[in-house]
Amino acid sequence: MSTYPEVLLFIGGKWRPALQGRSIPVLNPATGDLVGTVAHAARADLDEALENAAAGFYAWKAVSAFERSKLMRRAADLLRQRADHIAKLMTIEQGKPLAESRAETLAGADIIDWFAEESRRAYGRIIPARQQNIIQLMVKEPVGAVAAFTPWNFPINQSVRKVSAALAAGCSIILKGPEETPASCAELIRAFADAGLPAGAANLVFGTPAEISEYLIPHPVIKKITFTGSTVVGKRLASLAGLHMKRVTMELGGHAPALVFDDADIDLASKVLSANKYRNAGQVCVSPTRFLVQDSVFEEFTSKFVAAANTIKVGDGLAEGTTMGPLANSRRVEAMERLTADAVAKGAELRTGGRRIGNSGNFFTPTVLCNVPVDAKAMNEEPFGPMAIINRFKTLNDAVQEANRLPFGLASYAYTRSAKTVASVSALVEAGMMSINHHGLALPETPFGGVKDSGYGSEGGSEAIEAYLNTKFVTQSAA
Repeated sequence: MSTYPEVLLFIGGKWRPALQGRSIPVLNPATGDLVGTVAHAARADLDEALENAAAGFYAWKAVSAFERSKLMRRAADLLRQRADHIAKLMTIEQGKPLAESRAETLAGADIIDWFAEESRRAYGRIIPARQQNIIQLMVKEPVGAVAAFTPWNFPINQSVRKVSAALAAGCSIILKGPEETPASCAELIRAFADAGLPAGAANLVFGTPAEISEYLIPHPVIKKITFTGSTVVGKRLASLAGLHMKRVTMELGGHAPALVFDDADIDLASKVLSANKYRNAGQVCVSPTRFLVQDSVFEEFTSKFVAAANTIKVGDGLAEGTTMGPLANSRRVEAMERLTADAVAKGAELRTGGRRIGNSGNFFTPTVLCNVPVDAKAMNEEPFGPMAIINRFKTLNDAVQEANRLPFGLASYAYTRSAKTVASVSALVEAGMMSINHHGLALPETPFGGVKDSGYGSEGGSEAIEAYLNTKFVTQSAA
């Protein structure tokens, strides 16, 4: 544990402690042990970050898109070179298996590369004029300084999309990183700094989330807000941003339905869905959570899913052979216990799991609940843990009705061999993303975002950079 750093703030191109000397403890979720601290920013630190973000914006926007792209590619290469070191930090602070931490780090580098290329292709256009000697142009300009807020479940993945999109557009950014998982997030910013990013273009702070958001969002320096987290908090921040006419991207909670039809490849469906259900101990916003299985294949699918869940080796993410680590904090364990007990009390069948493992660390068994009543809490609250709910349906309309019942609309999944069914679920299921017969979400080049209470805007694909750009119309006469 001696390799874990004391995580500092990064403001104006310098790593430093908080001005008041305050810090927040960082715990290892596998052991509960204190592994380090992270600097706790106060109002004076935020004022300095805002001042530097304002100056950093003008310095960075003056850099050509071609040069911005090259610098970002250098940052991506540094992240790849440091992947093993960063992965260990991430596993210590977040808990996920080392292989998952390394994969997240390398995926982060790919995201930087994608946005580096988008930086060079944020084109405007010429609009044909109605009169001679008139030139009409649409140009794209960076919106300004960005305030970004990211969660603990993917310390690099959630931050890198925001930082890369902002920098690609020519914006500066203040990133409010996750206090529970700060070191790997800090290493992302270090890669950009070491690649030669101008001072103030990227700043990193930690502290009390509500205090930071309530100060940064209304501040006149900040022109754009981006947040990943719960729907409850997201609505509050979006409301605050709206009061000040700030542009907003919101990637919020989900409760993803996975529809398995009777003509599906059940072996494939059970294998892919179980693997993605328990990835990162289910602490994934696009994790499949409500498995809706057609009557005639319900038992076959469920038995294979349960068998897959029972093969998972739960343990310290640094230990060899671990395939699922601990939950990130004790709050998630308590939530899993509460949701399981409520579902069983309402008549659900517990097929496997449903209990805490051991007395130290935040370990919980991979859990499968079947025939869960609609009024159970787990059917209405995002579990955000290693809990799979498997329920029956009779007709396509039944499945679609349940899939759309909740106010969430982030990810969705379907398994079928029928082209007609594919067309129907693609059109009828209310979600920002749907993956059919495979798991194909969250690639750098594809849109990533939700509808309804799951937010708005995209953090992937060519759509992502648009939220960081202003559209300006220029018309001029040649006379």
